[in-house]
Amino acid sequence: MSKSMRISEEFHEYIASHKRDEETMEDTLRRLIGGPHPEAVAGILSSETAETMRSKLDAKREADIAEKREMRERFE
Repeated sequence: MSKSMRISEEFHEYIASHKRDEETMEDTLRRLIGGPHPEAVAGILSSETAETMRSKLDAKREADIAEKREMRERFE
């Protein structure tokens, strides 16, 4: 189920300017706002789903660290 919401053209442009090639606009917005707070979804996920999410988040953090390290090294 999807919902619509009105946002200003400027805000839409801001989100679009941060959109990565492989992302949907929803993915971009979730990334920019940090997604739902863990307490808001506590207890509604199965253990298996929660573990999958933890693994993906850990991998994303590692990729972000590597990306920042690589960028920093370019400027040294």
